[in-house]
Amino acid sequence: MQLVINTYGSYLQKNGDCFKVKKDEQVFEVSVKKVSSIMITTAAYITTDAIKLAMDHNIDIIFLDEFGDPFGRVWHSKLGSTVLIRRRQIEIAETEEGLKLALSWIARKFDNQIDMLTRLRKTRTQKSAEITSYIEKLTNCRKALDSLSGTIGERRGTIMGIEGSGGRIYFESISFLMPDKYRFDGRSRNPAKDEFNTLLNYAYGVLYSRVEKACIIAGLDPYVGIIHTDHYNKKSLVFDLIENFRIWADETVINLFAGRKVKQEDFDKLENGLTLNKEGKAILIEALSKFLDESVRYGGRNIKRGDIIQFECHKIANSLIKEA
Repeated sequence: MQLVINTYGSYLQKNGDCFKVKKDEQVFEVSVKKVSSIMITTAAYITTDAIKLAMDHNIDIIFLDEFGDPFGRVWHSKLGSTVLIRRRQIEIAETEEGLKLALSWIARKFDNQIDMLTRLRKTRTQKSAEITSYIEKLTNCRKALDSLSGTIGERRGTIMGIEGSGGRIYFESISFLMPDKYRFDGRSRNPAKDEFNTLLNYAYGVLYSRVEKACIIAGLDPYVGIIHTDHYNKKSLVFDLIENFRIWADETVINLFAGRKVKQEDFDKLENGLTLNKEGKAILIEALSKFLDESVRYGGRNIKRGDIIQFECHKIANSLIKEA
Protein backbone atom coordinates (compact mmCIF):
# COMPACT_ATOMS: atom_id res chain seq x y z
CA MET A 1 0.00 0.00 0.00
CA GLN A 2 0.99 3.62 -0.43
CA LEU A 3 0.91 5.59 2.82
CA VAL A 4 -0.45 9.06 2.00
CA ILE A 5 0.08 12.00 4.37
CA ASN A 6 -2.57 14.47 3.26
CA THR A 7 -3.43 16.44 6.40
CA TYR A 8 -1.65 19.67 7.27
CA GLY A 9 0.53 19.37 10.39
CA SER A 10 0.55 15.56 10.48
CA TYR A 11 3.42 13.90 12.33
CA LEU A 12 5.08 10.74 10.96
CA GLN A 13 7.35 8.77 13.25
CA LYS A 14 8.65 5.25 13.89
CA ASN A 15 7.17 2.95 16.51
CA GLY A 16 8.95 -0.39 16.45
CA ASP A 17 8.36 -1.92 13.03
CA CYS A 18 5.45 0.42 12.35
CA PHE A 19 4.93 3.90 11.02
CA LYS A 20 2.87 6.01 13.40
CA VAL A 21 0.91 8.95 12.04
CA LYS A 22 -0.45 11.57 14.47
CA LYS A 23 -2.67 14.56 13.87
CA ASP A 24 -4.07 16.33 16.93
CA GLU A 25 -5.82 13.56 18.89
CA GLN A 26 -5.95 11.09 16.02
CA VAL A 27 -3.31 8.35 15.85
CA PHE A 28 -2.94 5.30 13.64
CA GLU A 29 -0.16 2.82 12.94
CA VAL A 30 0.69 0.68 9.93
CA SER A 31 3.25 -2.12 9.69
CA VAL A 32 6.31 -1.37 7.58
CA LYS A 33 5.67 -4.66 5.76
CA LYS A 34 2.43 -3.27 4.34
CA VAL A 35 3.92 -0.03 2.97
CA SER A 36 5.43 0.17 -0.52
CA SER A 37 5.93 3.96 -0.59
CA ILE A 38 5.09 7.10 1.37
CA MET A 39 3.55 10.14 -0.30
CA ILE A 40 3.47 13.50 1.46
CA THR A 41 1.20 16.06 -0.21
CA THR A 42 1.11 18.82 2.40
CA ALA A 43 3.16 20.44 5.18
CA ALA A 44 3.98 17.67 7.65
CA TYR A 45 6.60 16.57 10.18
CA ILE A 46 8.72 13.42 9.76
CA THR A 47 11.37 12.05 12.10
CA THR A 48 14.76 10.78 10.98
CA ASP A 49 13.91 7.43 12.59
CA ALA A 50 10.89 7.14 10.28
CA ILE A 51 13.08 8.03 7.29
CA LYS A 52 15.64 5.36 8.24
CA LEU A 53 12.89 2.78 8.73
CA ALA A 54 11.67 3.53 5.24
CA MET A 55 15.17 3.36 3.74
CA ASP A 56 15.94 0.06 5.50
CA HIS A 57 12.86 -1.48 3.86
CA ASN A 58 13.37 -0.01 0.38
CA ILE A 59 10.42 2.39 0.81
CA ASP A 60 10.76 5.69 -1.00
CA ILE A 61 9.31 8.92 0.35
CA ILE A 62 7.81 11.25 -2.27
CA PHE A 63 6.89 14.91 -1.82
CA LEU A 64 4.25 16.43 -4.11
CA ASP A 65 3.52 20.13 -4.56
CA GLU A 66 0.02 21.62 -4.70
CA PHE A 67 -0.35 20.68 -8.37
CA GLY A 68 0.68 17.06 -7.88
CA ASP A 69 4.19 17.43 -9.31
CA PRO A 70 6.93 15.56 -7.39
CA PHE A 71 9.43 18.09 -6.09
CA GLY A 72 11.54 15.76 -3.96
CA ARG A 73 12.19 12.12 -3.11
CA VAL A 74 14.08 10.37 -0.33
CA TRP A 75 15.59 7.12 -1.55
CA HIS A 76 18.23 4.73 -0.21
CA SER A 77 21.78 5.22 -1.49
CA LYS A 78 22.14 1.78 -3.14
CA LEU A 79 20.67 2.55 -6.55
CA GLY A 80 20.25 -0.23 -9.08
CA SER A 81 21.64 1.65 -12.07
CA THR A 82 24.76 0.30 -13.72
CA VAL A 83 27.25 2.18 -15.85
CA LEU A 84 26.55 -0.19 -18.75
CA ILE A 85 22.82 0.58 -18.78
CA ARG A 86 23.42 4.33 -18.62
CA ARG A 87 25.96 4.13 -21.42
CA ARG A 88 23.52 2.18 -23.56
CA GLN A 89 20.78 4.72 -22.87
CA ILE A 90 23.01 7.44 -24.27
CA GLU A 91 24.19 5.36 -27.23
CA ILE A 92 20.76 4.14 -28.32
CA ALA A 93 19.40 7.67 -28.63
CA GLU A 94 21.70 8.22 -31.61
CA THR A 95 20.60 5.13 -33.54
CA GLU A 96 17.59 3.96 -35.54
CA GLU A 97 17.05 1.42 -32.79
CA GLY A 98 16.39 4.31 -30.42
CA LEU A 99 13.85 5.80 -32.80
CA LYS A 100 12.00 2.47 -33.01
CA LEU A 101 11.88 2.23 -29.22
CA ALA A 102 10.59 5.79 -28.88
CA LEU A 103 7.96 5.27 -31.59
CA SER A 104 6.73 2.13 -29.81
CA TRP A 105 6.00 4.19 -26.69
CA ILE A 106 4.09 6.84 -28.60
CA ALA A 107 2.22 4.23 -30.65
CA ARG A 108 1.13 2.52 -27.44
CA LYS A 109 -0.20 5.83 -26.14
CA PHE A 110 -2.31 6.26 -29.29
CA ASP A 111 -3.47 2.62 -29.07
CA ASN A 112 -4.52 3.15 -25.45
CA GLN A 113 -6.46 6.29 -26.33
CA ILE A 114 -8.20 4.63 -29.28
CA ASP A 115 -9.07 1.60 -27.16
CA MET A 116 -10.56 3.74 -24.39
CA LEU A 117 -12.65 5.83 -26.80
CA THR A 118 -13.87 2.61 -28.42
CA ARG A 119 -15.01 1.35 -25.02
CA LEU A 120 -16.63 4.68 -24.15
CA ARG A 121 -18.52 4.63 -27.43
CA LYS A 122 -20.32 1.43 -26.37
CA THR A 123 -21.95 3.20 -23.43
CA ARG A 124 -22.56 6.52 -25.18
CA THR A 125 -24.47 5.41 -28.26
CA GLN A 126 -26.08 8.84 -28.72
CA LYS A 127 -22.61 10.24 -29.42
CA SER A 128 -21.35 7.28 -31.41
CA ALA A 129 -20.85 9.13 -34.70
CA GLU A 130 -18.78 11.91 -33.15
CA ILE A 131 -16.66 9.46 -31.14
CA THR A 132 -16.05 7.40 -34.30
CA SER A 133 -14.79 10.53 -36.04
CA TYR A 134 -12.32 11.20 -33.23
CA ILE A 135 -11.14 7.57 -33.32
CA GLU A 136 -10.51 7.81 -37.06
CA LYS A 137 -8.47 10.99 -36.63
CA LEU A 138 -6.35 9.41 -33.88
CA THR A 139 -5.86 6.31 -36.01
CA ASN A 140 -4.48 8.51 -38.78
CA CYS A 141 -2.02 10.05 -36.32
CA ARG A 142 -1.02 6.57 -35.23
CA LYS A 143 -0.41 5.51 -38.85
CA ALA A 144 1.77 8.57 -39.48
CA LEU A 145 4.36 7.08 -37.12
CA ASP A 146 4.83 4.01 -39.33
CA SER A 147 6.60 5.90 -42.11
CA LEU A 148 9.30 7.42 -39.90
CA SER A 149 12.89 6.19 -40.08
CA GLY A 150 16.35 7.46 -39.22
CA THR A 151 17.31 8.67 -35.76
CA ILE A 152 15.37 10.44 -33.05
CA GLY A 153 17.46 13.56 -33.63
CA GLU A 154 16.37 13.67 -37.26
CA ARG A 155 12.70 12.96 -36.54
CA ARG A 156 12.09 14.66 -33.17
CA GLY A 157 10.29 17.65 -34.69
CA THR A 158 8.01 15.43 -36.77
CA ILE A 159 7.25 13.19 -33.80
CA MET A 160 6.40 16.12 -31.54
CA GLY A 161 4.13 17.50 -34.27
CA ILE A 162 2.25 14.20 -34.57
CA GLU A 163 1.98 13.95 -30.80
CA GLY A 164 0.69 17.51 -30.57
CA SER A 165 -1.98 16.94 -33.21
CA GLY A 166 -3.04 13.69 -31.57
CA GLY A 167 -3.19 15.31 -28.15
CA ARG A 168 -5.47 18.11 -29.36
CA ILE A 169 -7.81 15.58 -31.01
CA TYR A 170 -7.85 13.31 -27.98
CA PHE A 171 -8.57 15.97 -25.37
CA GLU A 172 -11.18 17.56 -27.61
CA SER A 173 -12.93 14.20 -27.67
CA ILE A 174 -12.74 13.86 -23.87
CA SER A 175 -14.12 17.37 -23.39
CA PHE A 176 -16.97 16.50 -25.76
CA LEU A 177 -17.86 13.55 -23.50
CA MET A 178 -17.83 15.59 -20.29
CA PRO A 179 -20.99 16.97 -18.68
CA ASP A 180 -21.60 20.47 -20.04
CA LYS A 181 -20.46 22.25 -16.87
CA TYR A 182 -17.12 20.41 -16.90
CA ARG A 183 -16.15 20.79 -20.55
CA PHE A 184 -12.73 22.33 -21.06
CA ASP A 185 -10.63 23.98 -23.75
CA GLY A 186 -7.52 21.81 -24.16
CA ARG A 187 -4.79 21.11 -21.66
CA SER A 188 -3.76 23.60 -18.97
CA ARG A 189 -1.14 23.26 -16.25
CA ASN A 190 0.24 24.91 -13.13
CA PRO A 191 -2.35 25.98 -12.43
CA ALA A 192 -5.06 24.23 -14.39
CA LYS A 193 -7.89 26.41 -15.64
CA ASP A 194 -10.66 23.84 -15.10
CA GLU A 195 -11.68 20.90 -12.93
CA PHE A 196 -10.74 18.15 -15.39
CA ASN A 197 -7.19 19.38 -15.90
CA THR A 198 -6.76 19.99 -12.18
CA LEU A 199 -7.51 16.34 -11.45
CA LEU A 200 -5.55 15.06 -14.42
CA ASN A 201 -2.42 17.05 -13.59
CA TYR A 202 -2.40 15.68 -10.06
CA ALA A 203 -2.95 12.11 -11.30
CA TYR A 204 -0.07 12.50 -13.75
CA GLY A 205 2.11 13.71 -10.90
CA VAL A 206 1.43 10.53 -8.94
CA LEU A 207 2.29 8.46 -12.04
CA TYR A 208 5.52 10.41 -12.57
CA SER A 209 6.70 9.36 -9.12
CA ARG A 210 5.87 5.71 -9.83
CA VAL A 211 7.69 5.72 -13.16
CA GLU A 212 10.75 7.35 -11.63
CA LYS A 213 10.86 4.73 -8.89
CA ALA A 214 10.55 1.91 -11.43
CA CYS A 215 13.41 3.39 -13.47
CA ILE A 216 15.68 3.55 -10.43
CA ILE A 217 14.91 -0.03 -9.35
CA ALA A 218 15.46 -1.33 -12.90
CA GLY A 219 18.81 0.44 -13.16
CA LEU A 220 17.68 3.01 -15.71
CA ASP A 221 18.84 6.60 -15.37
CA PRO A 222 15.66 8.71 -15.19
CA TYR A 223 17.57 11.75 -16.50
CA VAL A 224 18.73 10.14 -19.78
CA GLY A 225 15.83 10.24 -22.21
CA ILE A 226 15.33 9.49 -25.89
CA ILE A 227 12.33 11.53 -27.07
CA HIS A 228 12.69 14.30 -24.52
CA THR A 229 16.05 16.03 -24.70
CA ASP A 230 18.42 16.20 -21.78
CA HIS A 231 18.26 19.35 -19.68
CA TYR A 232 19.67 20.11 -16.26
CA ASN A 233 17.60 18.48 -13.52
CA LYS A 234 14.97 17.19 -15.99
CA LYS A 235 13.92 13.55 -15.70
CA SER A 236 13.73 13.06 -19.46
CA LEU A 237 13.30 9.27 -19.42
CA VAL A 238 10.40 9.56 -16.98
CA PHE A 239 8.66 11.91 -19.42
CA ASP A 240 9.34 9.39 -22.20
CA LEU A 241 8.08 6.29 -20.39
CA ILE A 242 4.99 7.81 -18.81
CA GLU A 243 3.42 7.99 -22.29
CA ASN A 244 2.74 4.25 -21.92
CA PHE A 245 0.75 4.76 -18.72
CA ARG A 246 -1.01 8.13 -18.94
CA ILE A 247 -4.20 6.36 -19.96
CA TRP A 248 -4.57 5.04 -16.40
CA ALA A 249 -4.77 8.58 -15.05
CA ASP A 250 -7.10 9.59 -17.88
CA GLU A 251 -9.47 6.71 -17.22
CA THR A 252 -9.46 7.28 -13.46
CA VAL A 253 -10.41 10.96 -13.86
CA ILE A 254 -13.04 10.25 -16.53
CA ASN A 255 -14.60 7.62 -14.26
CA LEU A 256 -14.77 10.11 -11.40
CA PHE A 257 -16.79 12.49 -13.58
CA ALA A 258 -18.94 9.67 -14.99
CA GLY A 259 -19.67 8.46 -11.46
CA ARG A 260 -20.60 12.01 -10.38
CA LYS A 261 -17.96 11.93 -7.66
CA VAL A 262 -16.50 15.32 -8.60
CA LYS A 263 -17.82 18.25 -6.59
CA GLN A 264 -17.07 21.96 -6.75
CA GLU A 265 -16.08 21.97 -3.09
CA ASP A 266 -13.15 19.64 -3.90
CA PHE A 267 -11.34 22.57 -5.54
CA ASP A 268 -9.84 25.80 -4.28
CA LYS A 269 -9.72 28.87 -6.52
CA LEU A 270 -6.41 30.50 -7.30
CA GLU A 271 -5.85 33.89 -8.88
CA ASN A 272 -5.45 32.31 -12.32
CA GLY A 273 -6.86 28.80 -11.99
CA LEU A 274 -7.78 25.96 -9.66
CA THR A 275 -6.07 23.56 -7.29
CA LEU A 276 -7.23 20.44 -5.47
CA ASN A 277 -7.88 20.80 -1.76
CA LYS A 278 -7.40 18.09 0.86
CA GLU A 279 -10.76 16.45 0.12
CA GLY A 280 -10.19 16.54 -3.63
CA LYS A 281 -6.74 14.98 -3.32
CA ALA A 282 -8.10 12.21 -1.11
CA ILE A 283 -10.84 11.32 -3.61
CA LEU A 284 -8.41 11.25 -6.54
CA ILE A 285 -5.62 9.34 -4.79
CA GLU A 286 -8.08 6.73 -3.49
CA ALA A 287 -9.58 6.22 -6.95
CA LEU A 288 -6.20 6.06 -8.70
CA SER A 289 -4.74 3.69 -6.10
CA LYS A 290 -7.74 1.39 -6.45
CA PHE A 291 -7.39 1.41 -10.24
CA LEU A 292 -3.66 0.64 -10.09
CA ASP A 293 -4.24 -2.17 -7.59
CA GLU A 294 -6.72 -3.98 -9.85
CA SER A 295 -5.55 -7.35 -11.14
CA VAL A 296 -5.00 -7.59 -14.92
CA ARG A 297 -3.43 -10.09 -17.33
CA TYR A 298 0.17 -9.37 -18.19
CA GLY A 299 2.72 -11.77 -19.64
CA GLY A 300 0.37 -14.71 -19.18
CA ARG A 301 -0.38 -14.10 -15.50
CA ASN A 302 -2.43 -11.90 -13.21
CA ILE A 303 -0.63 -8.95 -11.62
CA LYS A 304 -1.60 -5.56 -10.24
CA ARG A 305 -1.97 -2.99 -13.00
CA GLY A 306 0.47 -0.62 -11.31
CA ASP A 307 3.19 -3.31 -11.21
CA ILE A 308 3.30 -3.31 -15.01
CA ILE A 309 5.40 -0.15 -14.82
CA GLN A 310 8.17 -2.02 -13.02
CA PHE A 311 8.04 -4.99 -15.39
CA GLU A 312 8.23 -2.69 -18.42
CA CYS A 313 11.23 -0.81 -17.01
CA HIS A 314 13.05 -4.09 -16.30
CA LYS A 315 12.25 -5.22 -19.85
CA ILE A 316 13.85 -2.06 -21.28
CA ALA A 317 16.92 -2.36 -19.04
CA ASN A 318 17.40 -6.01 -19.94
CA SER A 319 17.10 -5.27 -23.66
CA LEU A 320 19.76 -2.57 -23.38
CA ILE A 321 22.21 -4.93 -21.68
CA LYS A 322 21.43 -7.81 -24.05
CA GLU A 323 22.18 -5.72 -27.11
CA ALA A 324 25.36 -4.18 -25.69
